[in-house]
Amino acid sequence: QVQLVESGGGLVQPGGSLRLSCVASGTIITWYTMGWYRRAPGKQRELVAHTTSGSTTYVDSVKGRFTISRDNAKNTVYLQMNTLKPEDTAVYYCNNVPAVWAWGQGTQVTVSS
Repeated sequence: QVQLVESGGGLVQPGGSLRLSCVASGTIITWYTMGWYRRAPGKQRELVAHTTSGSTTYVDSVKGRFTISRDNAKNTVYLQMNTLKPEDTAVYYCNNVPAVWAWGQGTQVTVSS
């Protein structure tokens, strides 16, 4: 059974940065496209970034500000978030793409002054 554990969220002021981590167990992420998703209050969960075989893709709203990376040896995926905006406030989750594993608890990111 695959388990995903996200961490690194918190409260940050607009313009600040956070680095999220996601550790997977019960599988080897090397063979999968991995992504970061987020669910903002009152909205559906959306895929914001994903990575596979060295390539990365971002939704327009985070391009140039977020960077997804992975350490396959550690079975871990990261999301570096810079120049954060209030509209980035959401619970952030990782999963493969498309998402077929059970969702983790996510990590809350709140951008507010």
